[in-house]
This record gives sequence, structure tokens and C-alpha cells, in this order.
Amino acid sequence: MVIAVLWAALLITAVPGQFLSQSASAQDETEPAGATQGMVDAADIQSVMNDEPTQELGSDQPSGIDLLSLIARGGRFMIPIGLMSMLVVTLSVERTLSLRTEKILPRSLVNQISDLAATHETFPPSTAQEICIENPSPAARVISAMLMRTGQPLGDIERTASETLQREADRYAGPVRWLTLAAAATPLMGLLGTVWGMIVAFHESSTLTAERSRSEQLSEGIYTALVTTLAGLAVAIPAAILAQYLENRIAKLFHRIEEMAFTIAPGLVRFVGRSRMDAEGQLRPLDNGAPPPMAIHSPPPVTSS
Repeated sequence: MVIAVLWAALLITAVPGQFLSQSASAQDETEPAGATQGMVDAADIQSVMNDEPTQELGSDQPSGIDLLSLIARGGRFMIPIGLMSMLVVTLSVERTLSLRTEKILPRSLVNQISDLAATHETFPPSTAQEICIENPSPAARVISAMLMRTGQPLGDIERTASETLQREADRYAGPVRWLTLAAAATPLMGLLGTVWGMIVAFHESSTLTAERSRSEQLSEGIYTALVTTLAGLAVAIPAAILAQYLENRIAKLFHRIEEMAFTIAPGLVRFVGRSRMDAEGQLRPLDNGAPPPMAIHSPPPVTSS
């Protein structure tokens, strides 16, 4: 009985499949030959989907990056960076003009002082002082400070020259320190703008509308935020290079002044303890034989009996 039921189930499942296969073969025989040519194979569909779309000639190309649009996207954080860039340009031009060799170490001063200092035994401090007055410059002020110490020990004269040289160098190096500050602070300003822009981008991505995707919002916010870092580096790198260049130039020029000053110092040895220079630039003999000034004592008050 069980075997009969199994045979009946097999017949029920086999007959419709055979009938369908026979009908399909009959339909294929009745269809025209050109109908099969119009059908699209699955492999052809897959190849079309994998192919990259070709761009038509004359279509719109992606636009380049505009400098003004970048500055506008930076927002209010671009204002201090812009002010710092103006400071860098102004100080660079001013220091470059101020540190010309002719303004620090005039050629006429160098030539005339070198001629006078060629022979230490006949070096005239009064003439050298007049030359310094005629050529006002940092080198002239250093040499004049030495000449005003004529008659004092050589160590005091050299110490005066070193102190005056240091003051003049600090006066010229002061504005250069602002360039160093700009080179250090401007990238931090750009980084501050970038961090703030990233915070705003992620905040806005948490409240998206249906028209925009999260990736689109984040990419636009990050693009805007990185503009301030770019601007900060664009200002800081030239500022650092210019600051280093100007510092090296100051050191080189004032080193030449120091060399010239110490070539003059031996010519003042013969005046030690014998002469001094007054405020008018004239040598006056020292009166070593005069007694020291005596203290004047007032008479004691008279008391009445």
C-alpha cells in the first residue's frame, strides 16, 4: 500500500514537468528565427554596467580653485590671518630697507676711519669724532661712544664699545622679532579656524535634511575648515624665512662694526691717564696733580649761655 502511494506521487510530479518541457520545445519550434536575436543576454547587461560612462565633448569641466572663493570660505578666522600677513609684508619691506649696508656701515665712514687707524701712534680721536658726526649711523654711534672714553683704561673702552654695539643691534632686531612671532602664531590661528570648522561640520551633519547626504555635508565642511590652515601656513612660511634672513644680516653687519671698533681701540692706549675728550669732541689734558676737593664744614652753632 505504501509503495503504491509513492509511485502515484512520482507520477504526479513527473508528468507536469514533462508536459512543460514538451510545450516549451514546441514553442521554440513555432517562434520565428529573428525573435531570438532581439533578446539581451545577461553577460551583455553586466558588461554595460561595468563600463565607465563616456563624457561627451563640450560638456562642463570641473572648475578650478579660486583664491577669492577660498578666502571667502575661510570666514571670520581669515581676518586675523590677513592682518598678520599685512604686518609681515610691512616689516619685511621696512627692515630690508633699514638694513642696507650703506645705512648701517657707511662706506665713507669705513674708509676714513680705516685710514686714521692705519697707524696707532698717530691716531687722532678728535678727527675721528668729527667723521662720526658727519656720518650718522649705528657704526658711528659705536665708535663715538669709544672716543668719548678716551683717557680711560683700554678694558673700559672695549666694554663701552660692546655695550653700545649690543644696544644698537637690539634696536634693529626688535621689529624682526615680530616676524618670528608671526611665523609662530599664524599657523595656530589657522589651526583654530580648522578646528572650529570641523566642529561646525560635524554639528550640521547631525541635523541633516532629506535633500543632502551626510558625506556631502562633511566633505563641504572639511573643505571649508582646511582653508584657514592653508592661509596660516602661507603666511608663516615666508615670515620664518624672512626673519631668519634678517637676523643673519643684522649679525653680519654688526660683526663688521665690532671688528672696526676693536681696530681703533689700540690707537687710544697712548691717551690713557693723560687726556680726555670733552662734550665738544676736543681733547683736554687730565690734571692728575690737583688735590682732591676738600669737604667744606660749616662752623658749629654758637650757643648762648
